Amino acid sequence: MTEVTVRYWAAARDAAGVAEERLMAETLAAVIEAAVDRHGPRLAEVLTRCSFLIDEKPAGRRDPATLALRPGSVVEALPPFAGG
Repeated sequence: MTEVTVRYWAAARDAAGVAEERLMAETLAAVIEAAVDRHGPRLAEVLTRCSFLIDEKPAGRRDPATLALRPGSVVEALPPFAGG
């Protein structure tokens, strides 16, 4: 398994209860699953609306199961932001 850092922003941070944590995961899909297992359904709901960065690059609309992570990758969960 690969250890990665997950950073939660805004509503994702509130739902997770932490700003950052380390998880073991090989893909973005596995990160999402591990985070939901750890923090519950409220985070699951927020993550369905998030966009993700992997090592500062947008994941876009690609299938999370196909997005492989390397040791030390940083995954950022970015909920939609409001503002003006």
